[in-house]
Amino acid sequence: MAVKKSAQILPASHRCGRSTPLTAVKLKETLPNCGLRGGSLDMWIGLFADIHANREALEATLEHARTRGIGRVIFLGDYVGYGADPGFAVDTVMREVEQGAVALLGNHDAAIRDGTAGMNPIAAEAIDWTRPQLNAEQREFLTRLPFIFEDSNRLFVHASAHAPGDWEYITDVASASRSFMATRAQATFCGHVHIPELYHLSPTGKLAGFQPVQAVEIPLLTHRRWLAVVGAVGQPRDYNPAACYGALDIERNVLVYVRVPYDNEAAARKVRAAGLPAILSHRLLVGA
Repeated sequence: MAVKKSAQILPASHRCGRSTPLTAVKLKETLPNCGLRGGSLDMWIGLFADIHANREALEATLEHARTRGIGRVIFLGDYVGYGADPGFAVDTVMREVEQGAVALLGNHDAAIRDGTAGMNPIAAEAIDWTRPQLNAEQREFLTRLPFIFEDSNRLFVHASAHAPGDWEYITDVASASRSFMATRAQATFCGHVHIPELYHLSPTGKLAGFQPVQAVEIPLLTHRRWLAVVGAVGQPRDYNPAACYGALDIERNVLVYVRVPYDNEAAARKVRAAGLPAILSHRLLVGA
């Protein structure tokens, strides 16, 4: 769906000094530029996971976030693997880090140095193709990435707070429970699974999860703890091929799952042209 720009202006009470609800921004397709430094624009954090060397998806989601006033970025790992543009993806993340972004290590990033033991054959083949595509600076950058980042009462990780380097997939309440038990953070944000999911833990110990609706502000109520799987920028697997990223308002403590259509056909053609496994091209077209 094409994005239409608008010149509508929000009331003055919403323009400066406090964050603007992102759902309102999506409807108006604009965010007032207050000329602030470290002001309300920095209340929104973009959460980008599982880029997987997909240039078209990365460019589209970063542009979408920037034009909607998201001032900070946290990358949750897996910049390489599966896609045809690993060098571009790593260079882009490196540049964002130089400008203040945070970048974490994913299992595909780690495999560039550590090898593909434990990976499925398709993922391993893609890593073997990717490794010689990266120069020494890009490979060195990946080796220096940390597993986790903590900010106030929030924890950010690629896979799970429980043994982050074991790359456990959070796909059910059992795996979510292990992550909750491994940290005291009120909210944890991760990728790795490629399917958006949100788990919450009540003060009485009741744990439940659900698949969130896109473009809806979800209040992360402070009397509960939260575990958000933010979905994938570069290879969604929830039967929606649009790129997915998370938008977190740290002032109002709300999370939005954002979907961004992009030229997935071009990305798929490049995967085929690179000689990577055909299923990797197909996945970009169908989102599975």
